[in-house]
Amino acid sequence: MIRLQIGDFDIGAEIAALTKGRHGIGGVVTFTGLVRGGGDGVQAMTLEHYPGMTEQELTNIEAEANKRWTLDASLIVHRYGKLLPGERIVLVVTAAAHRAEAFAANEFLVDWLKTKAPFWKNEETASGARWVESQASDDQATERWKKV
Repeated sequence: MIRLQIGDFDIGAEIAALTKGRHGIGGVVTFTGLVRGGGDGVQAMTLEHYPGMTEQELTNIEAEANKRWTLDASLIVHRYGKLLPGERIVLVVTAAAHRAEAFAANEFLVDWLKTKAPFWKNEETASGARWVESQASDDQATERWKKV
């Protein structure tokens, strides 16, 4: 399941809703991404996306994870709009009968979201606004999944 939203999310409530009545689940793995601030001077970040296109790509990414691993449930909640340091940006939850499947799928989803999800990030700093460029380290993390 994927969801894009402006507002915050409750991690515990999301996990409870995702796992309710699914008694075959033996492990739940979560990743929560936060807006960094402080040392690099980021005062706010605005995430933009193209409605329709972004949902489709997130759906494709989640479908790929479910093809590669046996998951009982998965969830991607991604926020957009203006966010402040410390606020939650993304929640990725994977649930499986065994922890190894849930861990691997979660890591895959986070890596692919970072490089394949069509979001544009603009950081506001004391010296002005700047668009966030892709990082070579993110591309390298994604490369390893192409071999699997």
